[in-house]
Amino acid sequence: MSPRRARRPDPRDKGRGSVAPRPLDGVLRGMERVEEGPDGEWKVRNVSGAGSDKMYRCPGCDQEIRAGLPHVVSWPNWSGGEGERRHWHTACWRKRVDRGPGRSRY
Repeated sequence: MSPRRARRPDPRDKGRGSVAPRPLDGVLRGMERVEEGPDGEWKVRNVSGAGSDKMYRCPGCDQEIRAGLPHVVSWPNWSGGEGERRHWHTACWRKRVDRGPGRSRY
C-alpha cells in the first residue's frame, strides 16, 4: 500500500477530502487586495520582481526600485484610480502613514 493511502483521515476535515486548507498569503501574492488606512482605501498588489525589467522610483523614499526587486504596486480604490498606480518599496508602503506632512503620497 502506498504511503498516501496509509494516512489516517483528519477528524477536523469535515468531508472535504484529506487536503488541508492552505493559508491565503501565498495564493494572494500577485493578486489585488484592498487595504484601508488613515490615508484612504487602496488597491494593492505584491510584485515578485522576477518579470520586471524596468526601474521605478518609490514615492516614499524617492529612491529607485531596481529591476527584479520585489515591491508593491498601489492605486486609489475608486473608479479611474488605476491611472494613479505607483510602485513602492514594500517597507516604504508599510511606513507611508508615518511620513511627515511635507511628502506627497504620489
